[in-house]
This record gives sequence, structure tokens and C-alpha cells, in this order.
Amino acid sequence: MPVRYFPALFVVLWATGFIGARYAMPYMEPFLFLTARFLIAGAILGIWVVLAGNHWPSKLGAMHAIIAGCLIHGVYLGAVFWAIHQGLPAGMSALVVGLQPLITALIAGVALGETIQPRHWAGLAVGFCGVAMVLWPKLSISADGITPATVSASILSVIAISAGTVWQKRFVGAIDLKAGTTLQYLGAAILMGICSLLLETHVVIWSGPLLFAMFWLVFVLSIGAVLLLMILINQGAVSKVASLFYLVPGVTALMAYALFGETLTLFQLCGMVVATFGVALSTGQRRSAALPSR
Repeated sequence: MPVRYFPALFVVLWATGFIGARYAMPYMEPFLFLTARFLIAGAILGIWVVLAGNHWPSKLGAMHAIIAGCLIHGVYLGAVFWAIHQGLPAGMSALVVGLQPLITALIAGVALGETIQPRHWAGLAVGFCGVAMVLWPKLSISADGITPATVSASILSVIAISAGTVWQKRFVGAIDLKAGTTLQYLGAAILMGICSLLLETHVVIWSGPLLFAMFWLVFVLSIGAVLLLMILINQGAVSKVASLFYLVPGVTALMAYALFGETLTLFQLCGMVVATFGVALSTGQRRSAALPSR
């Protein structure tokens, strides 16, 4: 598949993660589920690394990969799943996480020296407005689950994935992709395992939907989509890659409409168009800048 299709493929695959989580959460607590998911995905990738003869990083490189994994996978997903499990409306959580491209752009500008042009800032702002339009009908400001703890968890999640994305670009980009991702899952699994031991009951209701969700989230998300994300981060500007996340809520809404019969209003459809325009504005290049020098 040509590399130019990677961003679109990533958005579609990443959006399925929220659908998979909806299938799994009634049957297994979030931290335990994430621990199992990361261990399985890490084991598969680790075997792949050995069979392919890829090189493991140095101790310092391994430490950086583990830190990136704890942030991108562990803290981000753990905090989001915990907040929703505690009653925070998914739409509210998604709206907070929608700040991720803006926060990533700020961190990338400081830590990586990336130049954020006015056109890019405008695209990020337009994209967030589009996300808000898509999620607005699902927000419930009167829900009991909106507490300082759940809102703080959502804010923590967006800061974690933003910082982890920049950490990946700065310290992990030179490491073999499969080996680095394997170590990321190791760190995330340890973190989620500790949280599960301290905070959960470990009750599991085995069912077809749970097994399907685990299979899908391991192979399609934790291996397929995450490897695509690492490739995109290594090859492109972090702030531009992050703006792709603006498209995820719209694609997820379309999937939920098709699979679960959830409502999809004209206002939400307009929001998808606005978000897409924001991403195009944020990631596109001026024609003059794209022309080769003579």
C-alpha cells in the first residue's frame, strides 16, 4: 500500500478502538483488560522481533521506549477507560481528548523546535470546533459521572498521549519499530497491571463479544494501527500527525451509526466536514512551498 494512504488507514483503524472498547467493557474491568491486551500484543511483537532477527535497543533506548509506552498506551488509555468506567460520559471524555492535537503542537514546538505556522494553528482550531460539533449531541452536563476525579483523569490522558508522542519522536525514532513497540507494551502492561492489582476486583465474564474485542484490539489496534502511528510519527512532523486525531470522532460516529443504530444528525455531519477541513488546513502545504527549487 502506498505510504500516502497511511494517514487515512490509521484514522479508520484507530476509530475502531472505541467500538471494540464498547464491546469489552461490560465483561472485564478496564485496567485488567488493558493489561491482558498489552501483554498479548507485546508477546506477539516480541516473537516477531526474534524471528525477523531485528536488533533490540540499548538499555537507554529501551528505557525511552518504555517511558513512551507508559504515556501513549498506559496512562492515556488507562485514564480514559477509568473515567468512562466511573460514569463520565464518553462524549465528554472524547471532547477533552480532542484537545490532544493542540497540546501536542505546543509541546512539539518547545521540545522539538517545530515551527507552527499561523495556518497550522488555524487548522487545529477549526478541527477542534469540528470535533465539538460531532460530539455535542452526546454531551450530558448533568451526568453524575462528571466529577473532579473523572475530569482530571481525562485531562491527564490527553497530556500523557501528547507528551508520549513527542517523547517517541525525540528519543525512540531511531529504534527498530517492532522492538521499540514491544518494549512500549511491556511498560504499559506493567503500569496497568499495578493499577489493576490496587484498584480492581478481577472479575471476568467470559463471552463472545469480549473475546472478539480482545482479538480485534490486539491485532488491529495494538499491532496494526499503533505500528502505523509510529511510522507516521517517525516520518512526519509530530504536530501534523496529531491533527489526524480530529478525524477519529467522526469516523467513530459513522461506525456506531452503522453497527449500533446510534443517531447521526445533520449537525454532526457538518462537524465531520469542518474537522476534515481543519486537518487539511493543518497538514497541507502551500503550493509554492511544495514546488521543487529550480
